[in-house]
Amino acid sequence: MKNSSIGIGLMGLGIIGGQVARVLIGKADMLAEQAGCSLVLRKIKVLPVDLDRPLARELPADLLTTDDDEFFHEPGIDIIVEAIGGESPAQEYLKRAITSGRYVVSSNKEVIAKHGAELQALAQQHAVGLRYEASVGGGIPLIAPFKYDLVANEITGIYAIINGTTNYILTRMAREGIDFPVALESAQELGYAEANPENDIEGIDANYKLAIMASLAFQTVVKPEDIYREGISRIGSRDFRYARELGFAIKLLAIAKRADDSIEVRVHPVLIPEDSLLAKVDGVYNGILVEGDLIDKVLFYGQGAGPLATSSAVVADVVASAQDITFGVGNRLKWKPEAGRRIKPMAEIETQYYLRLSCADRPGVLAQISKILGDNLISIASAIQKEADEAAQTAEIVLTTHPSPEKAMQQALHQLEQLEVVKEISNFIRVEEI
Repeated sequence: MKNSSIGIGLMGLGIIGGQVARVLIGKADMLAEQAGCSLVLRKIKVLPVDLDRPLARELPADLLTTDDDEFFHEPGIDIIVEAIGGESPAQEYLKRAITSGRYVVSSNKEVIAKHGAELQALAQQHAVGLRYEASVGGGIPLIAPFKYDLVANEITGIYAIINGTTNYILTRMAREGIDFPVALESAQELGYAEANPENDIEGIDANYKLAIMASLAFQTVVKPEDIYREGISRIGSRDFRYARELGFAIKLLAIAKRADDSIEVRVHPVLIPEDSLLAKVDGVYNGILVEGDLIDKVLFYGQGAGPLATSSAVVADVVASAQDITFGVGNRLKWKPEAGRRIKPMAEIETQYYLRLSCADRPGVLAQISKILGDNLISIASAIQKEADEAAQTAEIVLTTHPSPEKAMQQALHQLEQLEVVKEISNFIRVEEI
C-alpha cells in the first residue's frame, strides 16, 4: 500500500542544508508528483549558532531542535538527510539513523570515503537505503551511473577533474601567466577557496571523491589512505608556458586504473594533451572521464560544488528514497567487494614525466643528465634549453620522457639532485596521454 506522505529529518542548516530545506519547502508540489506522495519536513537538527541564520528565523520554531535525542525520537521521520559535513559526529549520526530503520541521504564525501563500506553493510543489514549522490561531483550524476547504468561494463579507467577550486586556480594560471599564490588569493576573494585551502590545494578533497568512485567502479574497498596524493602548490607559471609549447595542459587529476587483479589510484598534477576532452574543462567546472569495455569513453561535465548543484543531487536522492519506501523496496544496492583486488604501490605505476631543471650553463650538462636517466632505463622524449641567467650562469632545461616506472624515475631524481651541474629540480610532473 502506498504511503500518503513521507517524513524527512534534516541534519544541518548551513549552506547545503539550508538550500535543501528551501527546495523541499519551495518545490513541495512538484516533488510530491515525482515521489508519488508528499514529502514533509518534520524536524531539523541544528547547532545553536544556526538558530541565528535568516532561514532559521523564518521556519516554525517547533521544526528546529539542537537536541540529538529529540531529533531521532521525532515520530514520522522516514528519511534522514545528513548535511553537516566532517567525519564526526556525522558518522555516528548516520549509523544511528540506519540502525533506527530510517533511509539515509548524505552529501558527506569524507564519511562516505572513509566509512562507506561499513555504512553500506549496515544499510543492507537493516534493509534501508543509503544514497550519497551529492558526495562526488555536486549536481553531476556520477554515483547512480556507477551503481546502475554502467554495471554491464568492466570499468578500466577514471580520469577526473573533481575539485572546482584547484581547477579555477590552474585555469587562471594558464590563461593569465600568474603564479600560484596570486591565483589562490583570487580564488579566496571570490569565495571559491576557503581561508584555509588545504583540503583543496593539497588534493585531499579529490582524494575522498576518488576513493568513493574507485570503490564503486572496481567493486573493492578503496580508502583515502590507499591513494597517492600530491597538491598543486609547486606548479609555476613557467610550467604552463612550457607545457603549452609541448602541446599539453596542466590539471589536477584523480586517476584510477584497473589491470588484471590490481588497481592504481592517485591524485596529483598531470600534463595532458591540450586537445583532449579534459584539457577543455576550465574554471570551477568538473569533468570526469570514464572508460569501459562497452562504452569506450564517457565524459560527465558540470558544476561540481555549490549549494544549488549539491541540493539538486540531495533532493533527487530524497525523492528516490521516498519512491523506494512507497513501493516497499529496501536496500537496492547489493554491494559485495571483490576479494583479492590489489592496490598497486606508487613505485610500480608506469607513466611519462616532465622535468624542469635549473642547471649550470656550460657544455656537457645535458649529457650528464641523459646518462643518469639512461642508467635508470628512462628514455628521453624531448629536451629543450630555456631561459639562461647570465649573472647566475644557469640555464633552464625542460625534459619529457617516454613511459617509465615510477621507482626508476624517483631513483633518477635522487641522483640528479646529487649532480653538481644541477642546481635545482624546479618541478617534476607526470604526463598522461589520455
